Amino acid sequence: MKRIEAILQDERFQYGMQQITKLEQQRIFCCHGLEHLLDVARIAWIMTLEQHLPLEKDIVYGAALLHDLGRYQQYEQQIPHHEASAALALEILPDAGYSLEETAMITAAILRHSSCQQEEQQLLADVLYQADKLSRNCFQCKAQADCKWPEEKRNRTIYC
Repeated sequence: MKRIEAILQDERFQYGMQQITKLEQQRIFCCHGLEHLLDVARIAWIMTLEQHLPLEKDIVYGAALLHDLGRYQQYEQQIPHHEASAALALEILPDAGYSLEETAMITAAILRHSSCQQEEQQLLADVLYQADKLSRNCFQCKAQADCKWPEEKRNRTIYC
């Protein structure tokens, strides 16, 4: 997991996380800090193991750690967060030791993680999408009454 440590120690990653924390300080809805990223990584890895998917742990964790990193650019510059996150991943992943092929797979998953259309199945994108949704504890959220998510998208259980 040296590559995961390299992501976590990357100055661009740390800057992005600091900005997200600062910009979401007053947010009552789902936040996108390190806790969320790690929840997504762990859930995605459990899903990978349970479904016997041919994905490596540091690929799954790398995608999960970077999937929302561009949130601060969405808040500041109105750039869709999945696009900003993929652009940041393109910079960070090679420096963390990921190959061009791995970087392409992770950035493609990040680009699709918000909607995950099924016209072209991509294992990593599908797992990332599902883990992102399952990481949300809507059943205990303080903002349930004000949430704009439709009922069918809300995670009402702790069982995946």
